[in-house]
Amino acid sequence: MVGFPLLLIPLAIYNIIVFLMPGVSLAEPLVKLPLMSGAEWPVTLSDILLALGIVVLLLEVIKGARPGAKYLTDHLLSLIIFGGAVAEFLLWPRFGSSTYFLLVLLALADFLSGLALRARRGTQMVAADAVSRRGTRKADAALAEPQFDPAPSSSVPPAASVAESVLLDHPQPNNVQPEVTPAGPPPELVSPGLQPGNSSPPPPEAPAH
Repeated sequence: MVGFPLLLIPLAIYNIIVFLMPGVSLAEPLVKLPLMSGAEWPVTLSDILLALGIVVLLLEVIKGARPGAKYLTDHLLSLIIFGGAVAEFLLWPRFGSSTYFLLVLLALADFLSGLALRARRGTQMVAADAVSRRGTRKADAALAEPQFDPAPSSSVPPAASVAESVLLDHPQPNNVQPEVTPAGPPPELVSPGLQPGNSSPPPPEAPAH
C-alpha cells in the first residue's frame, strides 16, 4: 500500500495561507510564551509551520526505516512534492521567503533519506541472503559427508607389544654346526683282480693237454 507523503501537510498549509488568506502575515506573533528566564517567546505562524515540518520529517524517517516500507511509488511522490515546492519558490513572488525555503529543504531531506534507507535495506537483505545460503550449503555438506565412529583406543594393541609377543612365541634358532666325520679308507674288494691300484690283468690260464 502506498504511503501518504506527510511532508505535503505543511506545504499545503502554506499554499492555503498564500492563496486563500492573503491578509494573514506569517511574521506576526500569534502568542507570546513566557519562559522560566522571564523572557517572552513570540510564536509566529512561520515558526509553527517549520516545527510541523520537522516533526513530519521525523515521522517519515521512522516510517521509512520499517521493513518493507517506502516503495518506489513513495519515493516518486516525494520527488514530485520536492519539485513542485522548488518551482513555487522560484516562480511565485509570495513563496520567496525563508520559511518556505526551509520547507523545501525539509522536502529534499525527506526524499534523500528515503533513498538512503532503501539502499541500506537492500544491502542488508543481500548480505542476509548470502549468509543463509552459506549456512545451508554447510549443513548440506555436513549431512552428505559419512560419519565414521573411531574405534576405541583401548582395543588396538600398540605396535611395540605386538612385536614383543611375536619374538617371544618364535625363539631364534641355535646356529650349531653339525659334526663332520672324516672319510675312512676305501673298502677293500675281495676279488684280487679288482683291487685298486692293480691295473695289470691276471695271467691267462694254461690250456690242458
